[in-house]
Amino acid sequence: MAKFEYMERAFSSELRPRARLVLQVLVLHCNKEGECFPSIKTIAARCGYGISTVKRALDALCKTGLLQKYPRWRENGSLTSNLYHVV
Repeated sequence: MAKFEYMERAFSSELRPRARLVLQVLVLHCNKEGECFPSIKTIAARCGYGISTVKRALDALCKTGLLQKYPRWRENGSLTSNLYHVV
């Protein structure tokens, strides 16, 4: 799906404004398959929101089915930024 179509879905959804903006930031980072992996700090900085607000918005997006979130691991076993798939 093209980035324009993802954005159109965000605007036409019943999401709260904070979730819409977070989804738009994710779409801007996405590749052609709808996947991206910005850190929560990066998303918060782009939105002008706090980290806890971004986390709530990400949870809301996952619950609505517009976003899938997968943990990513470094070679040493520690966590890195999540992989997000915009559906």
